[in-house]
Amino acid sequence: MPEPQDSPPARQTDPNLKDPCYVNALSHFYRGELGRIMIWRQRLDVTTTWAITTSTTIIGFAFSIRDVPHIIFFFNLALVWIMLWIEARRYRFYDAFRGRVRMLEAHFLVPMISQSPKILDGEWRRLVCEDLILPSFKISKLEAVARRLKRNYAFIFGFVMLAWTLKIFIHTKEPIRSFADFYHAMAVHQLPSWLGFGVYIGTILVISFLMIVMLRSSSEEVNEFGNSNSSLWKI
Repeated sequence: MPEPQDSPPARQTDPNLKDPCYVNALSHFYRGELGRIMIWRQRLDVTTTWAITTSTTIIGFAFSIRDVPHIIFFFNLALVWIMLWIEARRYRFYDAFRGRVRMLEAHFLVPMISQSPKILDGEWRRLVCEDLILPSFKISKLEAVARRLKRNYAFIFGFVMLAWTLKIFIHTKEPIRSFADFYHAMAVHQLPSWLGFGVYIGTILVISFLMIVMLRSSSEEVNEFGNSNSSLWKI
């Protein structure tokens, strides 16, 4: 006679998921953290709007009056860098609170939906408690700058640098026919050519470094479609 097959083991569930007090507490905690990151996300949009508004205003003023020296783009770049630094600081707070939301989504909501206790393995409750007692940032300042630079500010800097270049070619007193002419056109009144050209090239190099080097060693906020690497988020 054929041997009787073993019946599949009964699916076990986390006893905490059946406790209404526990579920309600985590549900309200999740809603509160989600509302917090939405507020910080809106603050990021405000800073980006300031950078775009100031840049378009300065560029419009620079091209509307021929006698305005191109040194005005020095101040434009300085303002954009300040906005980028402020937004990177805000992004670090956003990312810190978003980490809690991701932790709850992965270890609380997913088991609730899938009814699988295996996903609850680990010390995620202890990690959340430690982060509540001693909140900490999840990314460095340079990584935050690189992320915001890639998302928004690379386009703003590119637009400013393009406007700066066009300003020099269009409103220069002498025609530019070579690289040497462009280099000498960087001089404005008492401002030497090497300083203007140094700011011009330095801005391009710093932006390229942050976008290429820093972002290679960091994970994205959201994976691209089809990316099977599941270890990008430390949850």
